[in-house]
Amino acid sequence: MEKREEEEEEERTTTAQGEDEEDEDEDGGAATDRGDDEDAAGMKKKTKQKSVGETSCSDRKCVPGIIYLGHIPPRLRPKHMRNLLSVFGEIGRIFLQPEDRQVRMRKRKSGLRRCDFTEGWVEFRDKRVAKSVAASLHNTPMGTRKRQRFSSDLWCIKYLHRFQWTHLSERLAYEQTVLQQRLRTEVSQAKRETNFYLNNVEKSAHMDNMRRKKQKDGQQVDEKTWDFTQRQTEEEIQMKKKKKKDSVTAKHLKKARLIQQKSQSNVSLLTKIFNSNQSE
Repeated sequence: MEKREEEEEEERTTTAQGEDEEDEDEDGGAATDRGDDEDAAGMKKKTKQKSVGETSCSDRKCVPGIIYLGHIPPRLRPKHMRNLLSVFGEIGRIFLQPEDRQVRMRKRKSGLRRCDFTEGWVEFRDKRVAKSVAASLHNTPMGTRKRQRFSSDLWCIKYLHRFQWTHLSERLAYEQTVLQQRLRTEVSQAKRETNFYLNNVEKSAHMDNMRRKKQKDGQQVDEKTWDFTQRQTEEEIQMKKKKKKDSVTAKHLKKARLIQQKSQSNVSLLTKIFNSNQSE
């Protein structure tokens, strides 16, 4: 019995010691986990600070700049322009102004269906890149090699200072409204002309019907008279001018003859006066 009691006491002491060791291990693990949490929080703060600094620097640096293209060779498309200029920097939006409708209609009549462009605008993400591109590429060939496409054409580039893409959109909207207004005025003018023509046709038809009725009734019918006069030909104008010149010269000759006749009639009187004076 005593041996059994001693064995139970030993087991109790060993179990108590094992529990204390486990508690100590658990406390140490919690401390290390807290330290890891603190390190992770510090790293997050640092990454946030770095990201904020990077965004601020990017906001300061990346101010967009727009260049103007005055000459665009035929068969050049926006994708070609992007391929040519993307070597120098990141490109945003590109807009190329197409040709007028009249030019396109002439080309279609002649058999060409392609649409060429007259001018364009290119937006760079950084205005410094846009300035350097405009300064370096202006008046230089588009292709570096002779066999390259568009190598015979020259760049015509200008950097637009303080120009934004909204200005371009506003200008395009204004041009579109002007074009629509012009089309409306042309359509209204065409409608007025057609209405005037149709009214005159109806009037002439009504007058013809009235004339036929009068002829059937045996009444006199007035013939049509035109209110305008025929324009004079060039020969008639020249003949009139010659007649005027002849009439003027004839008047001058008449005046000279009358003066001469008056002077001849007064010769006798003058001789008598001079002779009387000499005798005295």
